[in-house]
Parts: sequence; C-alpha cells; structure tokens
Amino acid sequence: MSALAGRLSAGLNWGVERFVAILMALLVLDVWIGVVDRYLFHWQLPWPEVVARYLMIWAAMLAISAGIARREHIGLHALISKAPEGLRRIILLGLDLVTFLLFFYVFWYGIGFAQTGGNRQAMIFGMTLLVPFAAIPVSAAICAIQTLLVAIRDQGALIVPNSEGMVE
Repeated sequence: MSALAGRLSAGLNWGVERFVAILMALLVLDVWIGVVDRYLFHWQLPWPEVVARYLMIWAAMLAISAGIARREHIGLHALISKAPEGLRRIILLGLDLVTFLLFFYVFWYGIGFAQTGGNRQAMIFGMTLLVPFAAIPVSAAICAIQTLLVAIRDQGALIVPNSEGMVE
C-alpha cells in the first residue's frame, strides 16, 4: 500500500509541477507583454495585470501540493527532528491528519466561494470569476489528496522523498 501511495503521489506531483511550470511561463509572457505595452507601444492594454494576478494565484496555490509531496516544510522538519525517535511517528501522523482536515475544510468551503465567483463579473474580460476563484477548492482538493497519499507513503516516519517523490 505504501509503494502504491508513493507512486500515486509522485505521479500527481509530476503533473502538478508541469502545470505550474506552464502557468509560470504564461505569467512571464504576460508580464513581458505588459511591460512592452507600457514602455514601448503604449497600447494601453487593460488585461495583462489582471491575467498576471490570476495566473500567479493559480500557480502559487497549486505549488503547495508539490511541497507537501516532498515534505519540504522547514519548520515542520525542525520541530519533528527535535522530538524523540519514538514520538516522531505520532507527531508526523498528527500533523498529517490536521493538514488533511485543514485542506478538506478549505476545499469544502472553497466550493461555495468559487460558486459566488460565478455570479460576479471580471471588470476587464466580461467573464465570470468562477475560474479564478476555483483555484481555492481545486488546489485544496489536490493538497488534501497529496497529504493523504504522503501520509500513507511515509506511514508516520520522518522520511524525505528523493527527487522523484519516492521514499527509499
């Protein structure tokens, strides 16, 4: 079960990291267009700043799950590494449970948040804010799933996965 959870976690993380990389490339392109517009062509495009905001929100929210997959939270490592060996497993399982519950809570209430975005219009595009607001429940769901997979993968042990997200 642990190996399967590790493979699923690594696969999910692989996809999320690539999607975040695409979002970041689009963000760089969008900001570049905004700079060229402002200082070179003076088109006065109204959308680059808004698109940059939405791309940054989506990228930042989705990137959280990559940190979860690799257990790259420096504060948690510092806390857990100071605990006695026997207590580490309990602390880590407890933190995983609290983390899962937090992300599930954000997912559950984020659905309503995204739905309210569907009733609001973006000032520039005339589109609803459903897609930008959906970053909250979508990323929270991915983080909750990733937390569950990592907890099963590591089974409460303080183990840092390798570059592929697998525990050795």
